[in-house]
Amino acid sequence: MIPAKNILNENVRVLKSEVSKTTYQGVAIAIASILSALLALSYYYVGEISLNGIIKAQTENYGLWMLEALPFIFGFWGQYSSSIIAYQAGAMILDQTQELRSRAESLEKQVSYSTTHDSVTDLPNRVLFYDRVEQAILAAGNQNKMLSILLVEVANFKEVYDTLGRNSSDLILKQIATRLQSVVLGTDSVARIDGNIFSVLLSAVDSETAGLTLAKNIQAALDPAFKVERLSLVIHSNIGIVNFPEHGDDVDTLVQKAGVALFVAGPSHEGYTTYAPSYDDHSPRRLTLMSELRQAIEKEQLHIYYQPKVSVQTGQVYGAEALVRWQHPKHGFISPDEFIPMAERTRVIKHLTAWVLKQSFRHCAEWRKRGWELIISVNLSAKDLHDPELPDVMAGVAAAANIKPGWMMLEITESSIMTDPERAMEVIQRLNEMGYKLSIDDFGTGYSSLAYLKRMPLTELKIDKSFVVDLLHSENDAVIVKATINLAHNLGLQVTAEGVETQEIMDKLSTYQCDLAQGYLFSKPMPFADFGAWVEAHR
Repeated sequence: MIPAKNILNENVRVLKSEVSKTTYQGVAIAIASILSALLALSYYYVGEISLNGIIKAQTENYGLWMLEALPFIFGFWGQYSSSIIAYQAGAMILDQTQELRSRAESLEKQVSYSTTHDSVTDLPNRVLFYDRVEQAILAAGNQNKMLSILLVEVANFKEVYDTLGRNSSDLILKQIATRLQSVVLGTDSVARIDGNIFSVLLSAVDSETAGLTLAKNIQAALDPAFKVERLSLVIHSNIGIVNFPEHGDDVDTLVQKAGVALFVAGPSHEGYTTYAPSYDDHSPRRLTLMSELRQAIEKEQLHIYYQPKVSVQTGQVYGAEALVRWQHPKHGFISPDEFIPMAERTRVIKHLTAWVLKQSFRHCAEWRKRGWELIISVNLSAKDLHDPELPDVMAGVAAAANIKPGWMMLEITESSIMTDPERAMEVIQRLNEMGYKLSIDDFGTGYSSLAYLKRMPLTELKIDKSFVVDLLHSENDAVIVKATINLAHNLGLQVTAEGVETQEIMDKLSTYQCDLAQGYLFSKPMPFADFGAWVEAHR
């Protein structure tokens, strides 16, 4: 780099040369003016311009001497002043240049930092994290060591953001970043690679269990409530884990498989899981199934199956539960336990529910025309109960099918109520006012909702099959079933026992005064036509 002194001297030389040009021009003009005055005086003294006249003007006019000296004085003063001004201007230019260069360097550093770090948490972003993982892979390969990558998802971040807004959500993210940094070792790297996803690099480890141990520690660190705006908030986290070199030898593969593990970890009990090759069969399949499910609904490729509900005391057919089935042209039968949770994560559940309602309402109307007074049960998801438009949709579907709401039983689960009790209760009350019967499904497997049982306008309570199957062999199950039946009757509700597979269980339920039974003892779920034939034969 050129020294500042040399730059200053060069600036002074350039500026001085420019100023000197103007000074020389001014001196030349002054000399020309003096010569003109001298010639005029010569003509004045002798009547003509001649050497004698010039000499006479010079000898007799002493003021002219002083006038002639002024250009040289001003010339010298101009040169001196121009040197001072040029030096000061050069110094000013140098200072400003250095300041601009300093600002440029500062801005360059800021730009460089912003391209590699998250603006909210100041953690490394995806770009820098990938670079660090690549370096860690090289080091681990040379040292014959393992490394682990953990993706940490804030599962309920959208709920926090929608409730508190961006500023408070950013404060939560900063607190999460601080907790994560406090958990990992100094050589490890924490980054924020997406809106609600953090990543942790666990480098140079000797055991694949190190990732699991760190995942447990992270969950323990995130468990205590977060404080923001005088509110106490609980964060739900899911963690996906991959190991190098077992699960991949490059950063893209490792992060992709960590994402697969994260997806599987969401619905798991622990909330964290290590990637397994078997997960690959499900992840791409889920991505395609979501779009295919929407198409299957639009093209009516789904089917409604019905499982009968029978009176325990008389054996007569009371009604049936409508169950959606999907026979995929490529994958074959797909369990509702697989595609319904996927639909609930998106808006597809709204279209699926509307389709099931249209089909089951239409089938109910046809059976009523035959004189069969069957009560048809339809399951509603948590998303359905939180949709204020559901009662209006059902009103339109019922009118189109020409059925009465009292012919239908709407089954809801405990967990779907407890997710947002007040909002769910508003929809439930509207459905009840419209005349629909309401049933609590899988009672005993969800959250404690006894406080809501007395508030809800229920008709039925269904005992989950997990308590019914071992009724004859488990004293605890027998006590639970009997107590539940008594509780429901005291609340004025009828009781349906699910999972009835033997006559012995049916007889035991009869002694408990259970009202209805449902299970393989009577029939598996059947298509519309087969169910009609079954009812005809049973009658």
